[in-house]
Amino acid sequence: MDYLNNKFDIIVVGAGHAGCEAVLACAKLGMKVLLCTLNIDNIALQPCNPAVGGPAKSTLVREIDALGGVMGEVTDATYLQLKVLNSSKGPAVRALRAQSDKAEYTRYMRNLIESNENIYLKQCCITELKVEGDKITGAIDEFGIEYSANAVILTTGTSLEGKIFIGLRSYSAGRLGEKAAIGLSDSLNKLGIETKKLKTGTPARVDKRTIDYSKMTIQPGDEELSFFSFKPNRPIRKTYPCYLTRTTEETHEIIKANLDKSPMFQGLIHGVGPRYCPSIEDKIVRFASNPSHHIFIEPEGLGTYETYIQGFSTSLPADVQVKMLRSLPGLERAHIIKPAYAVEYDYVPAVQTTHSLMSKKIKGLFFGGQINGTSGYEEAAAQGLIAGINAYNYLNGTEMLELSRSSSYTGTLIDDLVTKDIQDPYRMLTSRSEYRLLLRQDNADERLTAIGHKIGLIDDEQFARFNKKQQMIKDEKERLEGLKISANESVNEILAKYGEHIDRGIRASELLKRPNVSYKMIQEIDQTTKELNIPKDVYEQIEVIVKYDGYIKRQEEQVDQAGKLEKFKIPENIDYSNIEHISSETKEKLAKIKPKTLAQAARIGGVKPADISILMVMLDRNTVAKK
Repeated sequence: MDYLNNKFDIIVVGAGHAGCEAVLACAKLGMKVLLCTLNIDNIALQPCNPAVGGPAKSTLVREIDALGGVMGEVTDATYLQLKVLNSSKGPAVRALRAQSDKAEYTRYMRNLIESNENIYLKQCCITELKVEGDKITGAIDEFGIEYSANAVILTTGTSLEGKIFIGLRSYSAGRLGEKAAIGLSDSLNKLGIETKKLKTGTPARVDKRTIDYSKMTIQPGDEELSFFSFKPNRPIRKTYPCYLTRTTEETHEIIKANLDKSPMFQGLIHGVGPRYCPSIEDKIVRFASNPSHHIFIEPEGLGTYETYIQGFSTSLPADVQVKMLRSLPGLERAHIIKPAYAVEYDYVPAVQTTHSLMSKKIKGLFFGGQINGTSGYEEAAAQGLIAGINAYNYLNGTEMLELSRSSSYTGTLIDDLVTKDIQDPYRMLTSRSEYRLLLRQDNADERLTAIGHKIGLIDDEQFARFNKKQQMIKDEKERLEGLKISANESVNEILAKYGEHIDRGIRASELLKRPNVSYKMIQEIDQTTKELNIPKDVYEQIEVIVKYDGYIKRQEEQVDQAGKLEKFKIPENIDYSNIEHISSETKEKLAKIKPKTLAQAARIGGVKPADISILMVMLDRNTVAKK
């Protein structure tokens, strides 16, 4: 590519978590990529909570890593705390969460980008797209400089026509201290691509020297560390605690007395906010019977006094924020470094894209992250990676990567976005997946590493390590099935410590099925098992496979059943308007989303089972009307 003449293979607009995954994937696959960002000092910035993972989100991070992305690697290199949530619950809801060093995270990611010879980094604002016919040909920045490329990936986050609200005052910005991306929405609209508005927000940052931690409950991380990346040689770092406080009656009274100064309650903000991460004033109004709410106090990094007040997002005026914060135990003398704020921004409803995240109107134009109507760094990164892979596939004329719901949370996330009319910022939840017992964080490598290797993002050395691990799981599981545990006094002494007892000899695999029995207990009982020194990530997966064998097989049967609808392909040129016995509303939705299979059609909101039955009969008889 002739970068001296501003000619590139691919242009990525935005350097948040989606943009970073997209640009690194494209560059690793040999593409010459221009990365445009409003501020190169804010690459991979964590503008809200400096944390990665949590319920469902940890699975996304592991899937990104298994496919060859970098979020897991960067998180493992920059953590302040690592903790497995829901560890006492079932494997489908267990989740690793990391508190990150915000500045280190940004520096690490920026180094990955700047050290890649295929990436050309530029600080500029893209205001217009260049299109010829129905194909993208490049982009134009605020200075009128043109850049040519046959694929463009938009990952603009909250910057697109962003407006910040603090009390009844507002100004143009995508994030505090950073300008908004102005002009690109108009360019999209002129191309026939619809934009709408969403809202999100973030809490104040407080000087940790003004916090009295003695009045709070300490929240330590895990002593035995787990990691996001499947790569070896993870760094062992010193960990730091978070803290817990609660809102008080005084907090609630201050908020209620100032709702007339809230831009959200006064109708100044038109975008819908995230349902599962509401502002504190929204919580107080919606859950009026709740006398108190948890507030977590979390460090932003080792090189700063800034401290994040999780659960205290607000758009109330700055002076009211001071009163609110000082009503919290331990924050009576709090000094605000940065005020909380809400931001309203443009997004592109993802029903306008295919499962590859390419626009249905403009070939070569891809979307990833919050521009698709999602919230969360992890959701953004997963989409950015898929968009980057498919931009490469598009340019090379190879098959698009479209992950199924049964293969991954990433596939579930994208399927929901492109088949459902999302009304509020989409957050990945375990409850969104009907196959969550199969799609666990511990087996993401088993599900996706082969795909990452085939694409070219997982190298041969890493793939060999993966295959060795899978063989180890298979061999150890088979060994446990043949290992007999005797019902003698010494064995029962060990089992008694955990509330267990056996009256007769039993296979180790059968004993492991018991809820109170772990692989570590088998190691304690059997010297050979102990001497094998099986790695933690291997025996943890064996535990899940053995304990939940019946449930896993049942979900695999559900996947097979759902696969029957996937076999019914819907012609691209089908004319839904001529199909009888289907409502006009259903016809409009099918024509807009253009599902490729009956399974996809069945997941569209408002499409009834009876509609699917009619389509199935017509497809089976090959009597569908075509344009």
